[in-house]
Amino acid sequence: RIRIRSLKAAMDEREESGYKPNKTHTSFRRMPFTKEMRTRHTILAPQMSPIHFQLLQEAFRISGYSLEVLPSVDKTAVDEGLKYVNNDACYPSILVTGQIMKALKSGEYDLNNTSLIITQTGGGCRATNYIGFIRKALMDTGFSHIPVISLNTLGLEKNPGFVITPGLINKSLIALVYGDLLMRVLYRVRPYEKIKGSANALYESWVEKCKESVISGSHRTFKRNVYNIVKDFDNLELRDIKKPKVGLVGEILVKFHPTANNDVVDIVESEGAEAVMPDLIGFFLYCAYDADYKYKKKY
Repeated sequence: RIRIRSLKAAMDEREESGYKPNKTHTSFRRMPFTKEMRTRHTILAPQMSPIHFQLLQEAFRISGYSLEVLPSVDKTAVDEGLKYVNNDACYPSILVTGQIMKALKSGEYDLNNTSLIITQTGGGCRATNYIGFIRKALMDTGFSHIPVISLNTLGLEKNPGFVITPGLINKSLIALVYGDLLMRVLYRVRPYEKIKGSANALYESWVEKCKESVISGSHRTFKRNVYNIVKDFDNLELRDIKKPKVGLVGEILVKFHPTANNDVVDIVESEGAEAVMPDLIGFFLYCAYDADYKYKKKY
């Protein structure tokens, strides 16, 4: 209803000002990501969840893609995004587009050897249309030669140089499980740690071990690490106190992205509470169940 009211207000304002619409092109030429590009292109990915994406980055790199996840904290990305995405579009689409455009304009990358990657859900959420926002921004700035890879499992777009292999799937799932586990144990013990900084130090030590595990893809190492992570955090020295638990819910990118949510986990902990965050894998399971339901019900 908010978006309908916003649309109606914009239409009324146009009518009052006598605005006459002009015909324009709304489709953008898609630049494919070729096999040759795979050998020399750096692929930039927008940040969503720093804990998970640092591990996913390793899964893609060992699978043959020079992937770089953009910084997790970037307050100016929103301002950059508003240059290309209407304020009535959802906040995550503004942030994602802003991250990407700021990186491309930073001068840090060879724009003739740079590609972008973005997920496409294929559902009614505007996340499906992020790729359109990004391509429009690229066209507006003269960067339309930069390929945008659609990461999806629905066959929405295909690129000759980007293939989701069994090895990539295996390593990505290992990374996601590690990410959910590390997030859970860190948020669970950090508000109660007896030695300030001990939870973060233990987390950082395990991040490096988990990266090595993702690179190897070994299920035996993965299983052993999972048990040992829980054991190490269980044995961390904690204060014998109780704190209120605060569940953090909402749109998936805003929920996990520290810039988008204004560092909500730090705020909750600084106010004397324990932050409880749903798993990222829970979102993918929801998507899987949704697709299964539609298939069974013939939607």
